[in-house]
Amino acid sequence: MSPLSPLRRQRTQISQSPLRPQGPMKRIASAGRPVTGAVTGTGTEARVLTRDEPGARESGLMIRLCMAVLTCLALLLAGQAVRAEIDIQEVTSPGGIKAWLVEDHSIPFTALEMRFRGGTSLDAPDKRGSVYLMAGLLEEGSGELRAQDYTRALEALAASFSYDADKDTVSISARFLSENRDEVAELLRQTIQEPRFDQDALDRVRAQVLVGLRSDMSDPNELAGRAFAELAFGDHPYGTNGKGTVESVSALTRQDMFAAHEAVFARDRLFVSAVGDITPEALGLMLDDLLGDLPAEGGPLPGPAEVLIPGGTTVVPFTTPQSVALFGQKGIDRHDPDFFAAYVLNQILGGGSFETRLMEEVRTKRGLTYGVYSYLVPRDLASTYMGSLASANEKMAEAVGVVRDQWSEMATNGVTAEELKDAQTYLTGAYPLRFNGNGQIASILVAMQMDDLPIEYVVTRNAKVEAVTLEDVNRVARTLLDPEGLHFVVVGDPVGLKSTN
Repeated sequence: MSPLSPLRRQRTQISQSPLRPQGPMKRIASAGRPVTGAVTGTGTEARVLTRDEPGARESGLMIRLCMAVLTCLALLLAGQAVRAEIDIQEVTSPGGIKAWLVEDHSIPFTALEMRFRGGTSLDAPDKRGSVYLMAGLLEEGSGELRAQDYTRALEALAASFSYDADKDTVSISARFLSENRDEVAELLRQTIQEPRFDQDALDRVRAQVLVGLRSDMSDPNELAGRAFAELAFGDHPYGTNGKGTVESVSALTRQDMFAAHEAVFARDRLFVSAVGDITPEALGLMLDDLLGDLPAEGGPLPGPAEVLIPGGTTVVPFTTPQSVALFGQKGIDRHDPDFFAAYVLNQILGGGSFETRLMEEVRTKRGLTYGVYSYLVPRDLASTYMGSLASANEKMAEAVGVVRDQWSEMATNGVTAEELKDAQTYLTGAYPLRFNGNGQIASILVAMQMDDLPIEYVVTRNAKVEAVTLEDVNRVARTLLDPEGLHFVVVGDPVGLKSTN
Protein backbone atom coordinates (compact mmCIF):
# COMPACT_ATOMS: atom_id res chain seq x y z
CA MET A 1 0.00 0.00 0.00
CA SER A 2 1.51 3.33 -1.03
CA PRO A 3 2.32 5.85 1.68
CA LEU A 4 -0.18 8.61 2.31
CA SER A 5 1.25 11.97 1.29
CA PRO A 6 0.86 14.48 2.65
CA LEU A 7 -0.19 13.00 5.97
CA ARG A 8 -0.78 15.45 8.78
CA ARG A 9 -1.33 14.22 12.30
CA GLN A 10 -2.36 16.01 15.44
CA ARG A 11 -2.64 13.91 18.56
CA THR A 12 -4.42 14.16 21.85
CA GLN A 13 -5.61 11.73 24.50
CA ILE A 14 -8.76 11.38 26.56
CA SER A 15 -10.19 8.65 28.72
CA GLN A 16 -12.67 6.24 27.20
CA SER A 17 -15.32 4.73 29.45
CA PRO A 18 -18.08 2.19 28.81
CA LEU A 19 -20.52 4.37 30.74
CA ARG A 20 -22.88 6.77 29.01
CA PRO A 21 -25.01 9.41 30.73
CA GLN A 22 -28.65 9.80 29.87
CA GLY A 23 -31.02 12.63 30.59
CA PRO A 24 -34.66 12.52 31.50
CA MET A 25 -36.81 13.18 28.46
CA LYS A 26 -36.98 13.11 24.71
CA ARG A 27 -37.10 16.65 23.37
CA ILE A 28 -40.58 17.35 22.11
CA ALA A 29 -40.18 19.45 19.00
CA SER A 30 -38.22 19.75 15.82
CA ALA A 31 -37.78 23.52 16.08
CA GLY A 32 -34.86 22.93 18.43
CA ARG A 33 -31.52 21.38 17.57
CA PRO A 34 -32.24 18.70 15.08
CA VAL A 35 -30.24 16.21 14.47
CA THR A 36 -30.61 12.62 14.26
CA GLY A 37 -32.75 11.50 17.14
CA ALA A 38 -33.60 13.69 20.08
CA VAL A 39 -30.71 15.67 21.42
CA THR A 40 -29.99 18.90 23.16
CA GLY A 41 -27.08 21.22 22.65
CA THR A 42 -24.69 21.42 19.76
CA GLY A 43 -23.11 18.48 18.04
CA THR A 44 -20.13 18.60 20.37
CA GLU A 45 -22.27 19.32 23.40
CA ALA A 46 -25.05 16.91 22.48
CA ARG A 47 -26.71 14.68 25.03
CA VAL A 48 -29.18 11.94 24.12
CA LEU A 49 -32.42 12.27 26.06
CA THR A 50 -34.85 9.56 27.11
CA ARG A 51 -38.40 10.02 28.34
CA ASP A 52 -38.94 10.71 32.00
CA GLU A 53 -41.22 8.39 33.94
CA PRO A 54 -43.42 9.66 36.77
CA GLY A 55 -42.07 8.85 40.19
CA ALA A 56 -42.27 9.80 43.81
CA ARG A 57 -41.62 13.46 44.64
CA GLU A 58 -38.39 13.52 46.61
CA SER A 59 -37.44 16.31 48.95
CA GLY A 60 -34.76 18.77 47.82
CA LEU A 61 -32.27 17.29 50.24
CA MET A 62 -32.86 13.73 49.07
CA ILE A 63 -32.57 14.74 45.41
CA ARG A 64 -29.29 16.53 46.09
CA LEU A 65 -27.97 13.51 47.97
CA CYS A 66 -28.96 11.12 45.19
CA MET A 67 -27.43 13.30 42.53
CA ALA A 68 -24.20 13.59 44.49
CA VAL A 69 -24.00 9.83 44.99
CA LEU A 70 -24.68 9.12 41.30
CA THR A 71 -22.13 11.68 40.18
CA CYS A 72 -19.46 10.32 42.49
CA LEU A 73 -20.22 6.75 41.40
CA ALA A 74 -19.98 7.66 37.71
CA LEU A 75 -16.68 9.45 38.23
CA LEU A 76 -15.30 6.56 40.29
CA LEU A 77 -16.27 3.98 37.68
CA ALA A 78 -14.89 6.14 34.89
CA GLY A 79 -11.59 6.45 36.74
CA GLN A 80 -11.38 2.73 37.40
CA ALA A 81 -12.45 1.66 33.91
CA VAL A 82 -9.86 0.38 31.52
CA ARG A 83 -8.32 3.53 30.07
CA ALA A 84 -7.91 3.55 26.31
CA GLU A 85 -6.00 6.22 24.49
CA ILE A 86 -8.02 8.08 21.92
CA ASP A 87 -5.33 9.30 19.57
CA ILE A 88 -6.93 11.72 17.12
CA GLN A 89 -5.07 12.15 13.86
CA GLU A 90 -5.84 14.65 11.13
CA VAL A 91 -5.42 12.85 7.81
CA THR A 92 -5.21 14.41 4.37
CA SER A 93 -5.68 11.93 1.53
CA PRO A 94 -3.53 12.03 -1.63
CA GLY A 95 -6.50 13.70 -3.33
CA GLY A 96 -6.85 16.36 -0.64
CA ILE A 97 -9.80 15.02 1.37
CA LYS A 98 -9.40 15.71 5.08
CA ALA A 99 -10.63 13.46 7.87
CA TRP A 100 -10.12 12.84 11.57
CA LEU A 101 -9.09 9.35 12.55
CA VAL A 102 -8.85 7.35 15.77
CA GLU A 103 -7.02 4.07 15.17
CA ASP A 104 -8.22 1.16 17.28
CA HIS A 105 -6.96 -2.23 16.17
CA SER A 106 -8.36 -4.15 19.14
CA ILE A 107 -11.26 -5.44 17.04
CA PRO A 108 -11.53 -5.75 13.23
CA PHE A 109 -14.25 -3.12 12.90
CA THR A 110 -14.50 0.48 11.71
CA ALA A 111 -17.09 3.24 12.06
CA LEU A 112 -17.12 5.89 9.34
CA GLU A 113 -19.10 9.14 9.60
CA MET A 114 -19.69 11.63 6.79
CA ARG A 115 -21.57 14.90 6.99
CA PHE A 116 -22.53 17.24 4.17
CA ARG A 117 -23.41 20.75 5.28
CA GLY A 118 -26.67 22.26 4.08
CA GLY A 119 -29.21 19.54 4.76
CA THR A 120 -32.85 20.17 4.00
CA SER A 121 -32.14 23.92 3.91
CA LEU A 122 -30.90 23.27 0.36
CA ASP A 123 -34.45 22.53 -0.80
CA ALA A 124 -35.71 24.87 -3.49
CA PRO A 125 -38.74 26.86 -2.23
CA ASP A 126 -41.11 24.89 -4.46
CA LYS A 127 -39.40 21.54 -3.76
CA ARG A 128 -39.70 21.26 0.04
CA GLY A 129 -38.91 17.75 1.21
CA SER A 130 -36.73 16.84 -1.76
CA VAL A 131 -33.47 16.45 0.19
CA TYR A 132 -35.20 14.45 2.93
CA LEU A 133 -36.82 12.12 0.40
CA MET A 134 -33.58 11.81 -1.58
CA ALA A 135 -31.70 10.75 1.57
CA GLY A 136 -34.31 8.08 2.20
CA LEU A 137 -33.78 6.70 -1.30
CA LEU A 138 -30.01 6.24 -1.03
CA GLU A 139 -30.47 2.72 0.35
CA GLU A 140 -32.91 1.80 -2.41
CA GLY A 141 -30.39 0.73 -5.02
CA SER A 142 -27.25 2.04 -6.69
CA GLY A 143 -25.14 1.30 -9.75
CA GLU A 144 -26.39 -1.94 -11.32
CA LEU A 145 -28.13 -3.03 -8.10
CA ARG A 146 -31.85 -2.53 -7.65
CA ALA A 147 -33.26 -2.18 -4.15
CA GLN A 148 -33.49 -5.88 -3.22
CA ASP A 149 -30.11 -6.72 -4.72
CA TYR A 150 -28.55 -3.79 -2.89
CA THR A 151 -30.00 -4.99 0.43
CA ARG A 152 -28.72 -8.53 -0.14
CA ALA A 153 -25.23 -7.22 -0.99
CA LEU A 154 -25.11 -5.15 2.19
CA GLU A 155 -26.28 -8.04 4.34
CA ALA A 156 -23.73 -10.40 2.77
CA LEU A 157 -20.98 -8.00 3.78
CA ALA A 158 -22.23 -7.84 7.38
CA ALA A 159 -22.16 -4.05 7.09
CA SER A 160 -24.65 -1.32 7.92
CA PHE A 161 -25.29 2.06 6.29
CA SER A 162 -27.62 4.69 7.66
CA TYR A 163 -28.72 8.03 6.27
CA ASP A 164 -30.33 11.10 7.74
CA ALA A 165 -31.16 14.66 6.79
CA ASP A 166 -31.88 17.61 9.06
CA LYS A 167 -31.95 21.34 8.50
CA ASP A 168 -28.16 21.66 8.58
CA THR A 169 -26.71 18.35 7.41
CA VAL A 170 -27.10 15.19 5.40
CA SER A 171 -25.45 12.36 7.33
CA ILE A 172 -24.12 9.00 6.19
CA SER A 173 -22.90 6.44 8.73
CA ALA A 174 -21.16 3.20 7.83
CA ARG A 175 -20.13 0.29 10.06
CA PHE A 176 -18.09 -2.56 8.60
CA LEU A 177 -15.66 -5.39 9.27
CA SER A 178 -12.04 -5.02 8.24
CA GLU A 179 -12.09 -8.14 6.04
CA ASN A 180 -14.85 -6.62 3.90
CA ARG A 181 -13.54 -3.05 3.80
CA ASP A 182 -12.87 -2.84 0.07
CA GLU A 183 -16.20 -4.34 -0.95
CA VAL A 184 -18.08 -2.14 1.54
CA ALA A 185 -16.29 0.97 0.28
CA GLU A 186 -17.28 0.17 -3.31
CA LEU A 187 -20.92 -0.34 -2.36
CA LEU A 188 -20.88 2.88 -0.35
CA ARG A 189 -19.25 4.71 -3.27
CA GLN A 190 -22.09 3.58 -5.52
CA THR A 191 -24.59 4.73 -2.90
CA ILE A 192 -23.14 8.23 -2.82
CA GLN A 193 -22.18 8.67 -6.47
CA GLU A 194 -24.45 6.35 -8.46
CA PRO A 195 -27.89 6.28 -6.81
CA ARG A 196 -30.61 4.85 -9.03
CA PHE A 197 -33.72 6.65 -7.75
CA ASP A 198 -35.87 4.08 -9.54
CA GLN A 199 -39.47 5.19 -9.92
CA ASP A 200 -40.89 2.22 -8.01
CA ALA A 201 -38.53 2.91 -5.10
CA LEU A 202 -39.41 6.61 -5.22
CA ASP A 203 -43.12 5.83 -5.08
CA ARG A 204 -42.65 3.40 -2.19
CA VAL A 205 -40.48 5.70 -0.04
CA ARG A 206 -42.65 8.71 -0.89
CA ALA A 207 -45.67 6.80 0.40
CA GLN A 208 -43.86 6.16 3.68
CA VAL A 209 -42.96 9.84 4.03
CA LEU A 210 -46.55 10.86 3.33
CA VAL A 211 -47.82 8.50 6.03
CA GLY A 212 -45.45 10.17 8.45
CA LEU A 213 -46.49 13.67 7.41
CA ARG A 214 -50.17 12.87 7.85
CA SER A 215 -49.44 11.33 11.23
CA ASP A 216 -47.55 14.47 12.24
CA MET A 217 -50.72 16.48 11.71
CA SER A 218 -52.17 14.82 14.81
CA ASP A 219 -48.99 15.00 16.91
CA PRO A 220 -49.02 17.97 19.34
CA ASN A 221 -45.24 17.94 19.56
CA GLU A 222 -44.83 18.21 15.79
CA LEU A 223 -47.48 20.92 15.61
CA ALA A 224 -45.69 22.95 18.29
CA GLY A 225 -42.34 22.61 16.55
CA ARG A 226 -43.71 23.67 13.19
CA ALA A 227 -45.61 26.63 14.60
CA PHE A 228 -42.58 27.88 16.51
CA ALA A 229 -40.31 27.50 13.47
CA GLU A 230 -42.70 29.47 11.27
CA LEU A 231 -42.97 32.25 13.83
CA ALA A 232 -39.24 32.36 14.49
CA PHE A 233 -37.85 32.13 10.96
CA GLY A 234 -40.59 33.12 8.54
CA ASP A 235 -39.76 32.30 4.92
CA HIS A 236 -36.21 31.13 5.64
CA PRO A 237 -35.72 27.36 5.15
CA TYR A 238 -35.47 27.06 8.95
CA GLY A 239 -39.09 28.18 9.06
CA THR A 240 -40.31 25.26 6.97
CA ASN A 241 -40.64 21.56 7.65
CA GLY A 242 -37.57 19.76 6.32
CA LYS A 243 -39.73 16.75 5.48
CA GLY A 244 -41.87 18.94 3.26
CA THR A 245 -45.65 18.99 3.13
CA VAL A 246 -48.13 16.46 1.78
CA GLU A 247 -48.59 18.68 -1.27
CA SER A 248 -44.89 19.34 -1.96
CA VAL A 249 -43.77 15.73 -1.45
CA SER A 250 -46.61 14.41 -3.61
CA ALA A 251 -45.39 16.58 -6.49
CA LEU A 252 -41.70 15.59 -6.34
CA THR A 253 -40.32 13.80 -9.39
CA ARG A 254 -37.40 11.47 -10.08
CA GLN A 255 -35.56 14.38 -11.66
CA ASP A 256 -36.01 16.34 -8.41
CA MET A 257 -34.14 13.56 -6.62
CA PHE A 258 -31.16 13.90 -8.94
CA ALA A 259 -31.23 17.68 -8.48
CA ALA A 260 -31.28 17.34 -4.68
CA HIS A 261 -28.43 14.83 -4.87
CA GLU A 262 -26.36 17.23 -6.96
CA ALA A 263 -26.99 20.09 -4.51
CA VAL A 264 -25.94 18.05 -1.44
CA PHE A 265 -23.01 15.84 -2.40
CA ALA A 266 -19.95 17.97 -3.01
CA ARG A 267 -16.50 18.28 -1.49
CA ASP A 268 -16.84 21.93 -0.43
CA ARG A 269 -19.21 20.92 2.40
CA LEU A 270 -17.81 17.51 3.39
CA PHE A 271 -16.68 16.44 6.87
CA VAL A 272 -15.36 12.95 7.65
CA SER A 273 -14.28 10.96 10.68
CA ALA A 274 -13.31 7.32 11.16
CA VAL A 275 -12.74 5.24 14.28
CA GLY A 276 -11.49 1.68 14.31
CA ASP A 277 -9.28 -0.83 12.56
CA ILE A 278 -7.86 1.27 9.75
CA THR A 279 -4.54 3.03 9.24
CA PRO A 280 -4.14 6.64 8.05
CA GLU A 281 -2.73 5.41 4.76
CA ALA A 282 -5.62 3.01 4.14
CA LEU A 283 -8.17 5.65 5.15
CA GLY A 284 -6.71 8.20 2.75
CA LEU A 285 -6.84 5.80 -0.18
CA MET A 286 -10.37 4.70 0.71
CA LEU A 287 -11.60 8.29 0.92
CA ASP A 288 -10.21 9.11 -2.52
CA ASP A 289 -11.94 6.04 -3.97
CA LEU A 290 -15.12 6.81 -2.08
CA LEU A 291 -15.42 10.58 -2.47
CA GLY A 292 -12.73 11.72 -4.88
CA ASP A 293 -15.05 11.98 -7.89
CA LEU A 294 -17.58 14.21 -6.15
CA PRO A 295 -17.95 17.68 -7.66
CA ALA A 296 -15.95 20.47 -6.03
CA GLU A 297 -19.03 22.56 -5.21
CA GLY A 298 -22.66 21.87 -4.44
CA GLY A 299 -25.81 23.96 -4.38
CA PRO A 300 -25.68 27.46 -2.84
CA LEU A 301 -26.16 27.49 0.91
CA PRO A 302 -28.85 29.80 2.30
CA GLY A 303 -27.86 32.92 4.19
CA PRO A 304 -28.20 33.52 7.94
CA ALA A 305 -31.66 33.35 9.46
CA GLU A 306 -32.97 36.14 11.63
CA VAL A 307 -34.87 35.08 14.74
CA LEU A 308 -38.08 37.04 14.24
CA ILE A 309 -40.29 35.71 17.00
CA PRO A 310 -41.50 38.30 19.54
CA GLY A 311 -42.39 37.64 23.13
CA GLY A 312 -45.88 36.39 23.90
CA THR A 313 -48.04 33.31 23.55
CA THR A 314 -49.49 31.44 20.59
CA VAL A 315 -52.19 28.85 21.29
CA VAL A 316 -52.77 26.20 18.63
CA PRO A 317 -56.16 24.61 19.35
CA PHE A 318 -56.00 20.83 19.55
CA THR A 319 -58.33 18.41 21.29
CA THR A 320 -56.29 16.61 23.95
CA PRO A 321 -56.40 16.31 27.76
CA GLN A 322 -52.79 17.47 28.00
CA SER A 323 -51.27 20.50 26.33
CA VAL A 324 -47.72 20.70 25.02
CA ALA A 325 -45.65 23.88 25.22
CA LEU A 326 -42.53 24.79 23.29
CA PHE A 327 -40.94 28.06 24.35
CA GLY A 328 -37.96 30.02 23.18
CA GLN A 329 -36.16 33.26 22.38
CA LYS A 330 -33.02 34.41 20.60
CA GLY A 331 -30.01 32.31 21.56
CA ILE A 332 -26.23 32.51 21.49
CA ASP A 333 -23.78 31.48 18.76
CA ARG A 334 -21.54 28.47 19.37
CA HIS A 335 -18.44 30.65 18.89
CA ASP A 336 -19.56 33.53 21.09
CA PRO A 337 -16.98 34.12 23.86
CA ASP A 338 -19.80 33.76 26.38
CA PHE A 339 -21.03 30.40 25.05
CA PHE A 340 -19.62 28.34 27.93
CA ALA A 341 -21.06 30.72 30.50
CA ALA A 342 -24.43 30.34 28.75
CA TYR A 343 -23.98 26.57 28.68
CA VAL A 344 -23.41 26.44 32.44
CA LEU A 345 -26.26 28.89 32.99
CA ASN A 346 -28.64 26.65 31.09
CA GLN A 347 -27.62 23.62 33.14
CA ILE A 348 -28.73 25.51 36.23
CA LEU A 349 -31.94 26.84 34.71
CA GLY A 350 -33.31 23.76 32.96
CA GLY A 351 -30.52 21.56 31.64
CA GLY A 352 -32.02 18.19 32.44
CA SER A 353 -31.45 17.17 36.05
CA PHE A 354 -33.95 17.28 38.90
CA GLU A 355 -31.87 20.02 40.50
CA THR A 356 -32.62 22.71 37.90
CA ARG A 357 -34.61 25.80 38.78
CA LEU A 358 -37.40 24.92 36.36
CA MET A 359 -37.78 21.35 37.63
CA GLU A 360 -37.78 22.53 41.24
CA GLU A 361 -40.39 25.22 40.72
CA VAL A 362 -42.66 23.65 38.09
CA ARG A 363 -42.54 19.96 39.00
CA THR A 364 -41.27 19.46 42.54
CA LYS A 365 -43.02 22.36 44.29
CA ARG A 366 -46.21 22.59 42.25
CA GLY A 367 -46.67 19.26 40.48
CA LEU A 368 -47.57 20.93 37.19
CA THR A 369 -45.58 18.60 34.92
CA TYR A 370 -43.50 15.45 34.86
CA GLY A 371 -40.63 17.34 33.26
CA VAL A 372 -39.61 20.77 32.02
CA TYR A 373 -36.33 21.42 30.22
CA SER A 374 -34.37 24.14 28.47
CA TYR A 375 -31.58 23.85 25.92
CA LEU A 376 -29.32 25.98 23.75
CA VAL A 377 -29.84 25.49 20.02
CA PRO A 378 -26.91 26.99 18.08
CA ARG A 379 -27.59 25.98 14.48
CA ASP A 380 -25.41 26.85 11.51
CA LEU A 381 -27.50 29.83 10.43
CA ALA A 382 -29.25 31.00 13.61
CA SER A 383 -29.30 30.36 17.34
CA THR A 384 -32.25 30.02 19.68
CA TYR A 385 -32.69 29.25 23.35
CA MET A 386 -35.50 26.73 23.71
CA GLY A 387 -37.48 24.82 26.29
CA SER A 388 -40.39 22.42 26.52
CA LEU A 389 -42.97 20.99 28.89
CA ALA A 390 -46.33 19.22 28.91
CA SER A 391 -49.13 19.75 31.41
CA ALA A 392 -52.83 19.10 31.94
CA ASN A 393 -55.02 21.66 30.20
CA GLU A 394 -56.19 23.14 33.50
CA LYS A 395 -52.59 23.52 34.73
CA MET A 396 -50.80 24.77 31.63
CA ALA A 397 -51.49 28.48 32.22
CA GLU A 398 -49.93 28.27 35.68
CA ALA A 399 -46.95 26.30 34.35
CA VAL A 400 -46.32 28.93 31.67
CA GLY A 401 -46.46 31.65 34.31
CA VAL A 402 -43.96 29.87 36.56
CA VAL A 403 -41.50 29.40 33.68
CA ARG A 404 -41.77 33.09 32.81
CA ASP A 405 -41.19 34.00 36.45
CA GLN A 406 -38.08 31.82 36.67
CA TRP A 407 -36.72 33.23 33.42
CA SER A 408 -37.14 36.71 34.89
CA GLU A 409 -35.81 35.76 38.33
CA MET A 410 -32.59 34.35 36.95
CA ALA A 411 -32.12 37.28 34.58
CA THR A 412 -32.50 39.69 37.48
CA ASN A 413 -30.82 37.92 40.40
CA GLY A 414 -28.56 35.36 38.74
CA VAL A 415 -27.41 32.09 40.28
CA THR A 416 -25.67 31.13 43.49
CA ALA A 417 -22.09 29.93 43.98
CA GLU A 418 -23.42 26.52 45.05
CA GLU A 419 -25.51 26.17 41.88
CA LEU A 420 -22.50 27.08 39.77
CA LYS A 421 -20.29 24.53 41.48
CA ASP A 422 -22.89 21.75 41.17
CA ALA A 423 -23.41 22.49 37.47
CA GLN A 424 -19.69 22.48 36.71
CA THR A 425 -19.20 19.22 38.59
CA TYR A 426 -21.99 17.56 36.63
CA LEU A 427 -20.92 18.87 33.22
CA THR A 428 -17.25 18.01 33.62
CA GLY A 429 -17.97 14.61 35.16
CA ALA A 430 -20.40 13.56 32.43
CA TYR A 431 -18.29 14.64 29.46
CA PRO A 432 -15.75 11.76 29.32
CA LEU A 433 -18.59 9.24 29.53
CA ARG A 434 -19.79 10.26 26.08
CA PHE A 435 -16.82 8.64 24.36
CA ASN A 436 -18.35 5.20 24.37
CA GLY A 437 -17.76 3.02 21.33
CA ASN A 438 -16.43 3.63 17.84
CA GLY A 439 -19.67 4.99 16.41
CA GLN A 440 -20.23 7.46 19.23
CA ILE A 441 -16.66 8.74 19.03
CA ALA A 442 -16.84 9.10 15.25
CA SER A 443 -20.05 11.12 15.58
CA ILE A 444 -18.44 13.45 18.12
CA LEU A 445 -15.37 13.97 15.96
CA VAL A 446 -17.31 14.86 12.84
CA ALA A 447 -19.52 17.26 14.84
CA MET A 448 -16.39 18.95 16.19
CA GLN A 449 -15.20 19.53 12.65
CA MET A 450 -18.52 21.03 11.62
CA ASP A 451 -18.38 23.33 14.65
CA ASP A 452 -14.86 24.38 13.59
CA LEU A 453 -13.35 23.18 16.86
CA PRO A 454 -9.70 22.12 17.18
CA ILE A 455 -8.68 18.52 17.83
CA GLU A 456 -7.45 19.44 21.31
CA TYR A 457 -10.98 20.55 22.26
CA VAL A 458 -11.59 17.15 23.82
CA VAL A 459 -8.96 17.86 26.46
CA THR A 460 -9.56 21.60 26.87
CA ARG A 461 -13.37 21.48 27.00
CA ASN A 462 -13.68 20.74 30.71
CA ALA A 463 -11.19 23.48 31.52
CA LYS A 464 -13.43 25.91 29.66
CA VAL A 465 -16.39 24.82 31.77
CA GLU A 466 -14.37 25.13 34.98
CA ALA A 467 -13.09 28.59 33.99
CA VAL A 468 -16.61 30.04 34.05
CA THR A 469 -16.98 32.32 37.08
CA LEU A 470 -20.03 33.36 39.06
CA GLU A 471 -19.64 36.83 37.61
CA ASP A 472 -19.58 35.38 34.09
CA VAL A 473 -22.78 33.39 34.58
CA ASN A 474 -24.69 36.24 36.17
CA ARG A 475 -23.53 38.73 33.54
CA VAL A 476 -24.69 36.36 30.77
CA ALA A 477 -27.95 35.75 32.61
CA ARG A 478 -28.65 39.48 32.46
CA THR A 479 -27.82 39.80 28.77
CA LEU A 480 -29.03 36.47 27.34
CA LEU A 481 -32.24 35.75 29.22
CA ASP A 482 -35.04 37.87 27.77
CA PRO A 483 -38.28 37.42 29.72
CA GLU A 484 -40.05 39.94 27.49
CA GLY A 485 -38.86 38.17 24.36
CA LEU A 486 -39.76 34.66 25.52
CA HIS A 487 -42.48 33.15 23.34
CA PHE A 488 -44.65 30.13 24.18
CA VAL A 489 -46.35 27.99 21.54
CA VAL A 490 -48.98 25.88 23.30
CA VAL A 491 -50.78 23.10 21.45
CA GLY A 492 -53.91 21.80 23.14
CA ASP A 493 -56.91 23.24 24.93
CA PRO A 494 -55.29 25.15 27.81
CA VAL A 495 -57.70 26.71 30.28
CA GLY A 496 -57.18 30.43 30.81
CA LEU A 497 -54.48 30.82 28.16
CA LYS A 498 -54.99 32.71 24.93
CA SER A 499 -52.84 33.91 22.05
CA THR A 500 -51.38 37.36 22.59
CA ASN A 501 -50.39 38.17 19.00
